Amino acid sequence: MISALLFDLDNTLYSEATGLENGVSQRINHFIADFFRLSIPEAIRFRREHAKAYGTTLEWLMRDYGFQEPEKYFRTIHPEDEADCLNPDMVLKLMLNKIPIPKAVLTNAPMEHAIRILDKLGIMECFSGIYDIWFNNLIGKPNSDSYINVLEAAGFDREQTLFIDDLPKYVKGYVDIGGPAVLKDEMDRFADLPFRRLKTIYELDKVLDEFNSSYM
Repeated sequence: MISALLFDLDNTLYSEATGLENGVSQRINHFIADFFRLSIPEAIRFRREHAKAYGTTLEWLMRDYGFQEPEKYFRTIHPEDEADCLNPDMVLKLMLNKIPIPKAVLTNAPMEHAIRILDKLGIMECFSGIYDIWFNNLIGKPNSDSYINVLEAAGFDREQTLFIDDLPKYVKGYVDIGGPAVLKDEMDRFADLPFRRLKTIYELDKVLDEFNSSYM
């Protein structure tokens, strides 16, 4: 039986149609362009080619280029008004509250960002813990320790904690450590991948029933 839920944050607990994560990506590209003195198209190509081996762009900059100003990076890509495109989601809040098992958030973003998003959605109190990139010493998903550290801190059983994320490599990272996972595939981009998928987070209760049925 699934005894706990572990959620990604961005584009998982809200729709990618809000444009919030697109704004984050644009600010990252501008940061890379300024850092390497490239045009925006060049920065996009350079980042795509070289950062993909890492869980985050920040990890790539720190590992390969000795970048040592993560606070500056976070201030740049997560401005205080970044969540203005979101609205309270009472449907999501009701659904989460109806699922009677502990829930936590694991994000590769900093805590300030997570708090802004959860506050704006009105679902902060639905979670027993929020684990950000600082908690994992700036080495986030899909590094196996990022999941294991959070599971241990939250007191969640790996094999009974369902992980939900919108990025295949992060879902795979969790599956690789022996945990059940589901991919939020809002735009049907990943039909060829061997993961259980849901289109919106509102399908979670149905997916949870399916996972629990498989244990019987």
